[in-house]
Amino acid sequence: VKEFLKIFLIAALVIFTLILIVDFLQTDFFVTGTGDEETASMISGSIIKHLDDNYFIPRDKGRGCNVMNIQLFGQLFTYMSNDAKDQNGNVAQDWVSSDDIVGQINEAKNNDKIKAIVLEIDSLGGYPVAAEEVANALKTAGKPTVALIRQAGLSAGYWSSTGADIIFASAISDVGSIGITTSYLDNAKKNRKDGLTFNELSSGKYKDAGNPDKPLTAEERALFMRDLNIVNDNFIKQVATNRNLPEAKIRALADGSSVLGEAALRAGLIDRIGGYAEVKKYLEDKIGSKADVCGY
Repeated sequence: VKEFLKIFLIAALVIFTLILIVDFLQTDFFVTGTGDEETASMISGSIIKHLDDNYFIPRDKGRGCNVMNIQLFGQLFTYMSNDAKDQNGNVAQDWVSSDDIVGQINEAKNNDKIKAIVLEIDSLGGYPVAAEEVANALKTAGKPTVALIRQAGLSAGYWSSTGADIIFASAISDVGSIGITTSYLDNAKKNRKDGLTFNELSSGKYKDAGNPDKPLTAEERALFMRDLNIVNDNFIKQVATNRNLPEAKIRALADGSSVLGEAALRAGLIDRIGGYAEVKKYLEDKIGSKADVCGY
C-alpha cells in the first residue's frame, strides 16, 4: 500500500507540475509579443495533447489497442433525437445514430495507432440513409474493416455491414431482410366507430397522405409504393456492389425475409462463420501483429 501511495503521489506531482507549466506559458508574465504568444500556445498545446493522449483519454482509447471496436446496436437513425434521451441526456432507447458511428469510423481512420476497424452489429434495422452512410464510411476507411453480426444484422443493419471488407456471423445469427417497409396502423374505421371526425385542412392534395386517422387513397398508395420501390432498388444495387455479387442474385433474395448464418454464407450474404475469436485471428493475419481491440 505504501509503495502504491508513493507512486500515486509522484504521478500526481508530475501532472500538477505540467499543468502549472501550461498555465505559466499562457500568462502575460511569459508572453511579451505575438511571436511569443504563438510559441507559448504551441508548447502548451503539445503538453496538453500529451496529457490527453497518455493520461486523460477514455480507457477504450488507451495505449496498446490497435483495432477499434464500434457498436451498431439497436434501431439505426441518422441522428439521435431528444426523444431518445432521458433527463440527464443519456440515451434511453434502443437506438443508435449513423452520426455517431461514422464519427467513430473517421476517428479510427485518422488515428495512426489504429490498424483495423470492427463494426459489431446487433440490429433489426432502421433508416436507409443512415445505413448508406455507415456502409460508405466503412468503404472509405482506408484500413481493414470487419463487420461482425451477432444476434441480428437485418435490413439497415445488414446494409451497413456490406461496406466492410469481410462479414462474420454466427451460424444462428439472423441475416438479411433485404427490403423496405413503411406499413402503419389505420385508425380511420375505429375513429368513426368512436364518433371521431377527421377534418382535413391542408394546402396540397397529398399533404395528409399517410396520416393514420384518415383512409389511404389509391393515389396515395401509388405514391408511397413508387418511393418504396426506388429505395428498395437502391438497397439491392448497393448490396450487390458492396458484396461484388450479381444484382439479379440479390434481387432474388430481396423478399424481406431473413436467413440464418449458415444459409447466409451459402447465399453470399456473409463471408465466414465465427465470432470475436475468429475475427481477431483474421485481423492478426491481416495486420501482421496481435489484435488488441479497443473497448472489447
